[in-house]
Amino acid sequence: MGPTESCSDAPAVGAPAIVTVDDLPNRSLPAWYDGAKFGIMIHWGVWTIPAWGDRTLDPEKAFSDPEHPDYLFAPGGIDRFLKHMPYSEWYWNTTSIEGSPASEHHRATYGADFAYERFVPEFEGAARSFDAGRWADLFARAGARYVVLVTKHHDGWGLWPSDVPNPHRSGWHASRDFVGELTDAVRERCLRMGLYYSGGIDWTFGGLPIADVVAFVTATPTDPAYAAYADAQFRELIDRYQPSILWNDINYPPAAEPLQLFADYYTAVPDGVVNDRFTGAPGSIHHDFFTPEFRVLPEIETRKWETVRGMGRGFGFNSLETAADYGTPEKFLHMLIDIVSKNGNLLLNVGPRADGSIPAEQVEILEVMGDWLAINGEAIFDTRPWLRFGAETDGGLAVRYTWNERDNTLYAIVLGDVGEGGLRIEGLDVRPRSVRLLGREGELSAESEGGGLRLRIPSRPVPQLAHAFAIELAD
Repeated sequence: MGPTESCSDAPAVGAPAIVTVDDLPNRSLPAWYDGAKFGIMIHWGVWTIPAWGDRTLDPEKAFSDPEHPDYLFAPGGIDRFLKHMPYSEWYWNTTSIEGSPASEHHRATYGADFAYERFVPEFEGAARSFDAGRWADLFARAGARYVVLVTKHHDGWGLWPSDVPNPHRSGWHASRDFVGELTDAVRERCLRMGLYYSGGIDWTFGGLPIADVVAFVTATPTDPAYAAYADAQFRELIDRYQPSILWNDINYPPAAEPLQLFADYYTAVPDGVVNDRFTGAPGSIHHDFFTPEFRVLPEIETRKWETVRGMGRGFGFNSLETAADYGTPEKFLHMLIDIVSKNGNLLLNVGPRADGSIPAEQVEILEVMGDWLAINGEAIFDTRPWLRFGAETDGGLAVRYTWNERDNTLYAIVLGDVGEGGLRIEGLDVRPRSVRLLGREGELSAESEGGGLRLRIPSRPVPQLAHAFAIELAD
């Protein structure tokens, strides 16, 4: 089933309701996004030709562990991260930093005078193999409810044939409409389509290299021509593709008037959403959700949030990554469940090769998650957080809760395989009307025991990475 009853995110027919800047503070989060829970981001572009990112640092630790040497916000942490950037899509910048491993690799492989733009013809040649339907089929099988495509990253090269001229590089965009092809394919499979745009960094307008924290903070071009360019490209994307999500990255030129952009966007796409990265202080102006990177929040958050991350050490395809760099399917499935229990969505990135093929390790992760969601999606999609996000079983397995208020049903999702006989969920003091194990016929018996709820399972369930129990509560 798709993300909406009509299986479409096309705008309603008829004259639009005009949204003004004054309307923004009173805007409610659209139900489709709150209930979608799982999306796919795609980083695919010119950088997939060199396909090189330093593996020295672990962004999962850098963004979330203050005790780790890689921690991004420790003194010198951002400078070190920029020099040893694990994100391959930053290749142009990282190779511009003297003494970085990327610059040494580039010099040895291509020569010191080999310019980044020389990768473009090779990418366009490889990208002839791109098949939007194949990508969309995979994302649908994975159980995702929405897709966010990177239309323009920091190198400024667009994945659509823009009519907005770049004043510094003529024709700095694809001749083929990759954005349009994927948008059509995604919507045909009843998924929502969102578009990412790098509003705060565009190296065709200068700024190379961003080598330290000061350069990073001041990276957004101040040239009025860039404000006009970014605004015109965003509006072109809205007019052509009417995306359900505007996903901006790393600031936005104030002169481009982002609040007016939002108002005009909501007029064109009434149930659209925007993220929190339109300012250098994320969340300081209007947004529908906020976006921690490579990080999961520790508690339930009343504001809607979305974890965005890659499966490996970055987002774009990195030829240096091995199977050991990718997380396991179990890791990402449990992450999704944990995030949903705390009022979040997971936006999990796919990094295809230049020819559009997706690495087997990434495909496996998505297919395993899709198989689980096909059985247990009832406990994930369109749910809300409960009174608390989790507990443990008497055997020490983590439990995460989700809640369906309409059906008065609490879902207790055990993060691990359970055996025959049953389990007790510690501290769960509720009166169930009925209990079901999703994917299995019949009801289970349940009773209070030792301050928790004992669920009895007469025979061993089919092994799963997580088991979801639907507990209908008595009035």
